[in-house]
Amino acid sequence: MSKVKFDKSNLPSRHVTDGPSRAPHRSYYYAMGLDEDAIAQPFVGVATCWNEAAPCNIALNRQAQSVKMGVKAAYGTPREFTTITVTDGIAMGHEGMRSSLASREAITDSVELTMRGHGYDALVGLAGCDKSLPGMMMAMVRLNVPSVFIYGGSILPGRVHAGADVPAEYIGRDLTVQDMFEAVGRHQNGDMSDAALATLERIACPSAGACGGQFTANTMACVSEAIGLALLNSSGMPAPYESRDQYGFTSGEAVMNLIAKNIRARDVVTRKSLENAARVVACTGGSTNAGLHLPAIAHEAGIDFDLNDVCDIFKDTPYFVDLKPGGQYVAKDLYEAGGVPVVMKELRKAGLMHEDCITATGRTIGEELDEITGEADGRVIYSVETPITRTGGVVGLKGNLAPDGAIVKVAGMSTQEQTFTGPARVFENEEEAFAAVKARTYKEGEVLVIRNEGPAGGPGMREMLSTTAALSGQGMGKKVALITDGRFSGATRGFCVGHVGPEAAHGGPIALLKDGDVITMNAITGELSVDVSDEDMAERRAAWTGARPTNYASGALWKYAQLVGATRLGAVTHPGAKHETHVYMDL
Repeated sequence: MSKVKFDKSNLPSRHVTDGPSRAPHRSYYYAMGLDEDAIAQPFVGVATCWNEAAPCNIALNRQAQSVKMGVKAAYGTPREFTTITVTDGIAMGHEGMRSSLASREAITDSVELTMRGHGYDALVGLAGCDKSLPGMMMAMVRLNVPSVFIYGGSILPGRVHAGADVPAEYIGRDLTVQDMFEAVGRHQNGDMSDAALATLERIACPSAGACGGQFTANTMACVSEAIGLALLNSSGMPAPYESRDQYGFTSGEAVMNLIAKNIRARDVVTRKSLENAARVVACTGGSTNAGLHLPAIAHEAGIDFDLNDVCDIFKDTPYFVDLKPGGQYVAKDLYEAGGVPVVMKELRKAGLMHEDCITATGRTIGEELDEITGEADGRVIYSVETPITRTGGVVGLKGNLAPDGAIVKVAGMSTQEQTFTGPARVFENEEEAFAAVKARTYKEGEVLVIRNEGPAGGPGMREMLSTTAALSGQGMGKKVALITDGRFSGATRGFCVGHVGPEAAHGGPIALLKDGDVITMNAITGELSVDVSDEDMAERRAAWTGARPTNYASGALWKYAQLVGATRLGAVTHPGAKHETHVYMDL
C-alpha cells in the first residue's frame, strides 16, 4: 500500500489540532508524547472491548497494538480507548443476563461519545463477545466514519483424553462451553458425577477467545466479513494465534486507505451488504440473534431491514456449513477449511451474493472473492450444490401467536423435528421455567412458554441457555418445545422459538396464553399459532391488566426499558439515521 500524507482540513480532528485557538488542546497531545507530525496527521480511534470479564475479551488489548502499528505505518495517529462488555456465558442464567442486550446500546453509545468528544477521523474496532460485535459495528455505521472491524478470534476447543473419569461420549471430541451448560442438565439428572463435572469445567475452555461454535460471537464475526466492514478471513484465526497480528496491522493500514478515498461505513453497509450478511448467517446455521442485530445495524444506516426481511433471506438460502451447535465442527475447523471467503464463494456460485458491494479494502466483494483460491472441502463446508439442507439453518415464523414474527434455529434438525404441536405450559419468567426443568415437573410433549422476558418486559431480553441446555442434558431437548419473547443463545439446540413479537409487555398474544392452549410450531411452513379463536383472544385482551411490573424502577435497565423498541426492528433505543439532521464527519 502506498504511503500518503493527508490533508485533514476537512476531517473532524482539525477541530482539536488546528490553529492558534487549539494550542491548549495540542498541549495535551504533547503531554502524551506526540510530536508535531503526529498531531498533524488524521486521528484514528482504536476501540477495544478489552476487559478481564471473560476469555472472549482478554486478548483484545494485545491485538490492538498491531492495529496501532499499521495506522502509524500509513501516516495516521492511533488513539486507543476501551468500552464495556457484558459476557453472556457469565451473565447467563441469573439477573446478570438482563444487562447483556442493553450493553450493546451502551457500547455503541460510548464509542460514539468518545469519537465525537475527541474529534477522531476514523475507527478500527476490536470486539470479542456476543453484543460487543454488533455494538461496535453499529457505532461505525452511526458515526459514518471510515471504519474497519476486527474480531478478537475464537477460543480453541477443549479435549478430554482417554482415561479421564467422564462419560465416554466426551472422550476424544472437541468441547465448547455449550457442553458445560448441557453437562449441568446431565448432572441434575443424575447422569454425571460431581467429579466428572469438575473435570469437564477445567478442560472445556482452554484458551483466550470467544465461544467456539457458531454461536452469536462467531455468527456476528462472519457477518463482519460478509457485510464488508472486516477484511476477508480476518475473523477466522483463533484468538491465541499471534499470527493474527498481520490482520491487525493490515486493518490499521486499510482504515487509512479508506480515509484517503473518503469511503465511509455507510458506503459499505447497504441493503445489499446486509442481504449478503444474512445469507452467510443462514448457510452457516448461525445464531438467531443475528435476526436482532442485523436490523439494528440497518437502523443506524437508515435502511429498512427488519426481522421479516432477514427471515425471507434465511428461507431461500441453503444450509451447507456443518458447525456446532447443530453440526459437528467449531470455528477453528472453519478457518482451516478456508473460512468465510470460501463460504461466500459457494454462495456466489448459486447467485446468492451481491458482488458489487464495497468492502473495507475499498474494493468490491466480487474483486476480493476473485482472489480466493480455496474451495469447499465437503466436510466442514459442503458444496452449495449438495447442501446439508436446501433452506437456511435459521427460520422465521409468523401467525396469530406472533403477528410481528419470531425466529428459530433448525440447523441440525431433521424435517420431522421441525414441526411440533402441544399444550402450553406458561411461565412468567425464566426462573420459573428453570425451576420446573430442574425439578422435572414439566411433561413430555408440552410447549414451555416463557414470557415477560422481552426487551422492555424483562427488561433486557435475556437468553434462555441455562433452561434449554438443562433440557438437552436431561435428554428432553427433542421431547418438548419452548417459545419466548426473550432470546435463545446461539448455543441453543432443540425446537426453541425466540423473539416472539409483540412481546408480552407490549400486549402481544403471548401475554394472553393460558396453560393447556394448543400451540402449533411449523418451521417448514413458517407457522406459529395457537388454537384460540379471535373472539376468545379478544375477551382475554379485554381482561388483561397490563404489563407486569419489574424489579427495575431506576438505573440503566429502567432507562433501557423506557426507550427500547420492537424486537422486529432490532430492539433499538433511538430514532436512527432517518431522523439525523447532521453528519458527524462533515461538521
